Amino acid sequence: MISPLFRSAALAALIPAAGLAQTAPAPATPAATDAPAATATPAYDFAAAKRDALTYGPRPFYLIDRLPAGALKDKLNACRGQAPKVSSFSIGHRGAPMMFPEHTVESNLAAAAMGAGVLECDVTFTKDKTLVCRHAQNDLHTTTNILATPLAAKCVTPFAPAAEVTDAKAECRTAELTLDEFRSLSPKMDSADKTATTVEAYMKGNPGWRTDLYSDGAHLMTHAESIQLFKALGAKFTPELKEAIVEMPFDGWTNEDYAQAIVDEYKAAGIPPADVHLQTFEMVHMDHWLKAEPEFAKTAVYLVDPDRVDGFDPEKPESWGEYAPQPLADKGIRTLAPPLFALVAPGEGHDMVPSAYAKAIKAAGMDIITWSLERSGPIARGNGGWYYGSVKSVATDDGAIYEMVDTLAQEVGVKGIFSDWPATVTYYANCMGIE
Repeated sequence: MISPLFRSAALAALIPAAGLAQTAPAPATPAATDAPAATATPAYDFAAAKRDALTYGPRPFYLIDRLPAGALKDKLNACRGQAPKVSSFSIGHRGAPMMFPEHTVESNLAAAAMGAGVLECDVTFTKDKTLVCRHAQNDLHTTTNILATPLAAKCVTPFAPAAEVTDAKAECRTAELTLDEFRSLSPKMDSADKTATTVEAYMKGNPGWRTDLYSDGAHLMTHAESIQLFKALGAKFTPELKEAIVEMPFDGWTNEDYAQAIVDEYKAAGIPPADVHLQTFEMVHMDHWLKAEPEFAKTAVYLVDPDRVDGFDPEKPESWGEYAPQPLADKGIRTLAPPLFALVAPGEGHDMVPSAYAKAIKAAGMDIITWSLERSGPIARGNGGWYYGSVKSVATDDGAIYEMVDTLAQEVGVKGIFSDWPATVTYYANCMGIE
């Protein structure tokens, strides 16, 4: 019997490509030139989902083949016959958005099928203060079909086409929509063509190394629905409470109310605090959890954004500003989550080594989570971009992906890695015996 994991047409379409158990072919997707459908997708039975038929697919083996000869390649090659297992070291970053629309049921089913032991819902809110899964409160114009629907009239910045010296632009917020209006939208891959002169063209712009194959019929989720889904899949939870773009208080709702609302939904679902890793970039949220929800605060993750500190340099302690580890540890924060590049530095030859910042976090007695692997596209096209910024001199091809993972796991000692394609991390974790 096929489990609900594969009843989604979007996930069924992945099966032949990634080596999952075969099912009937998925319905044909619209031509790439078609605009996303403007109709709402049917309701999904979140509690009926199951995690089974684990697969690595082909990508880990592709990456191993691109490693230089040496001990790491030999070790990973020796594990080619291993059976996939769930690992909490492997964290689905918005699900599996390298190929599935982020923060959808289908994206998370794909991440679960790749062995991700922890799944993420980025949390923001609607006009009627319902918590929903979106990466930002103001990303509907790039992650849904809103601009092709009558709800475009509610966007704070209507679509404006590109001109000679200006990019095309739009901004649409969840806080401008009721929950019912939010549910009526169809998700798509996060993308926009800033050179576009029409709405249809603007809604495209997906990088060539991603795909639109698995967007049709995908399901949006509320935060409460994500709890049901992740629980049914046997995963742990790492919701990120996003910064409110609208002015707070919002209709009488303070930042503290917002921070409490996310915790209350786990309590209502009977989820133990130890299984929840709350995340935030905002100290106002972390302060609330430390004071009002100490059990949830024990596993909470404070996210580090180096771009918020002018001149942040992982090798220069005087540049770390608000992200200096020891003062944060002294506040009671137990886990920091910097981006990949903040934790590594170039070593001798083609090696990567822990950065001074990584060493300082460990010296402060804190755990480390990091983000986000598999978000850079082919490494050779720009040496990995922002996420590999500190190691561009050694990140020259896709072999750098497993070199990064190995350095983070074995030398930095991270507790988990967010990935846009969790199979990459799951394979490594299984091979190295990391639960």
